[in-house]
Amino acid sequence: MRPLASFWNLVQNENMKIYRRISTWIMLGITVVIPLLLTVAFALLAEEENANNWEVMMLESQIVFLLITIFAVVKSSETVAGEFSRGTIKLLLIRPWSRSSILLSKFISIILFALLFTVVSFAVTWLANVIAFGNTANPANLISEQSPLAGSSPWAYALRYYLDEFITLIVVVTFGFMLSSAFRSSGLAIGLSLFLLFSGSMISGLLSLTDKEWVKYVLFPHLGLSTYVNGGTPVPDHPTTYAFSLGVLAVYFVIFNVISWTVFTKRDVSA
Repeated sequence: MRPLASFWNLVQNENMKIYRRISTWIMLGITVVIPLLLTVAFALLAEEENANNWEVMMLESQIVFLLITIFAVVKSSETVAGEFSRGTIKLLLIRPWSRSSILLSKFISIILFALLFTVVSFAVTWLANVIAFGNTANPANLISEQSPLAGSSPWAYALRYYLDEFITLIVVVTFGFMLSSAFRSSGLAIGLSLFLLFSGSMISGLLSLTDKEWVKYVLFPHLGLSTYVNGGTPVPDHPTTYAFSLGVLAVYFVIFNVISWTVFTKRDVSA
């Protein structure tokens, strides 16, 4: 139990580095304010008889989740590269923890950061829309007939959507974490991670034009994991299953972490 407690102290130390920075609280404030503003805008523009709190919530969630992913990418890209740029990496590595433990604690702290923001956004978005539109919804208007959740409650649909988006977020964040570990540059890590996030659908479309079987093993299409909840597939020309996409994402997740671990544990920081 003592090693576990010691490791948890290491995670708490990384959390302190994140939450004592004013930028973190600004990000959290934006995560709260944006859905509130969107709800007010929708409430003013929507026709009362057609207002549906769940439909509006899901529209807002797409925007808010994009923001959360950007915030998490920024934090993940800074967590390792920032130690190098501030010159604190040597002080960190002389402590009685292995490099693997230090890297893992940083990664866990970023995942907890993303999880906190996701939970807060879900709670704020749901509550704001219940207050504005009431707690009623016709699942048929929210969930398509092609969806595997057709006939289910709006709660099931929303939670599945958030789960899929969170899985995608973790993969994108892990990519940024890898770049941060490999290149010591938070700017490069942030830039390439956001490129991966924003250009994924465009690159997927271009790859689909090649009509090659290997396209379904490329990362980009599977970042649209939430496509499945509406009955679609990330690679239309080569239909895949939800389990297959999870498997592809898992493989890339492992590859990114192996690269991060290899570079960080072998790197000479004496220079």
